[in-house]
Amino acid sequence: MDSGLQHMDFHAAKALLEWQMELGADEPIGEVPVNRYEVAAEAPKPVAEAVAQPLDEASPDPVEAAKAAAEGAPSLEALAAAQSAYDFCELKKGARNFVFADGNPQARVMIIGEAPGRDEDLEGRPFVGRAGQLLDRMFAAIGLARTAHHADEALYITNVMPWRPPSNRDPEPAEIAMMLPFLKRHVDLMDPKVIVLMGNTPCAAALGKRGILRLRGNWTEAFGHPAMPMTHPAYLLRNPAAKREAWADLLEIKARLKDQA
Repeated sequence: MDSGLQHMDFHAAKALLEWQMELGADEPIGEVPVNRYEVAAEAPKPVAEAVAQPLDEASPDPVEAAKAAAEGAPSLEALAAAQSAYDFCELKKGARNFVFADGNPQARVMIIGEAPGRDEDLEGRPFVGRAGQLLDRMFAAIGLARTAHHADEALYITNVMPWRPPSNRDPEPAEIAMMLPFLKRHVDLMDPKVIVLMGNTPCAAALGKRGILRLRGNWTEAFGHPAMPMTHPAYLLRNPAAKREAWADLLEIKARLKDQA
């Protein structure tokens, strides 16, 4: 250290410090260089890092949390509230609205779609865009409508996913797994006579299978109920020639309902 600084009085030292601050000095610098890499290596780890546990041990299982929430719902209204409050699905953070269902809960036919699109996300109801309008026309052709009050003429519509995936991508297997307990409880509470699986995602959720062009038109069972896989109306808009097969599927549903009457 400079011997002159050793004998500097308080006022002189203060004046020198203020002058250095005016020149732009904002931190003290020692006479010997400091190796910051060595300092960082020797620094103690944060307490949070030292006591952190693996994520799979510290965090609840999303599927188990969904099961607990769904099984505790005694009604459709309670189920909607429980699913809306579920916070483990990342899709919820990017969606505008929670899309639960539409139509008459007393209906004999329950349609399960894939996920909300842009129009559904904005309005908060399933199947309201172009695909939804086509769906309404399709089922009106066999005497069924979501607006009908009589159970024999009514439809009830929901989706596997209640939140819109970004860019309308397909839901991921983990996302489907989280929503599956809610979907099962939804079917139990609604108790339809016939389930219509609209597209690959509901087939993956209910049947554990994909390949809607192979599955469509063949009766199967989903959640303990008769189920008919059908091509999604969005697919029919892109491939009008497939409407003929969709009409055959609608006639199968009509005949099944007639046999059950």
